[in-house]
Amino acid sequence: MKIPDGHQAVMPYLMLRPAAAFTAFVKTVFNATQSFSRMREDGTTLMHGEVQVNGSTIMYCDVSGDWKEANAHLFVYVDNADEVFARAIGAGASVVMELRDESYGRTCGVKDPVGNTWWITSVG
Repeated sequence: MKIPDGHQAVMPYLMLRPAAAFTAFVKTVFNATQSFSRMREDGTTLMHGEVQVNGSTIMYCDVSGDWKEANAHLFVYVDNADEVFARAIGAGASVVMELRDESYGRTCGVKDPVGNTWWITSVG
């Protein structure tokens, strides 16, 4: 099986309103890098975008026509859940689950400004 560089066998594909807010959020909170971006002919609608978060790819686009909004729940490992939680709140996320210690690590849940829920965990 051949997989393009920077991709994995399974990747989420989110249809968002607005995609630009998602891009800003993941860059601020998770230090994501945008690896691909293609706009529609109108110049304002993202036809396809890709960001890299700790080596994992998330694909996304703006909703349009037949492509209706489709948010997700995403589980992400980070070095420091407390720091990422603070950045998420600062970037406009709302709390779904307060920071706490669990058997699997330090964890919390936030909802980003476009409606995705992020389960953020750091392992001791």
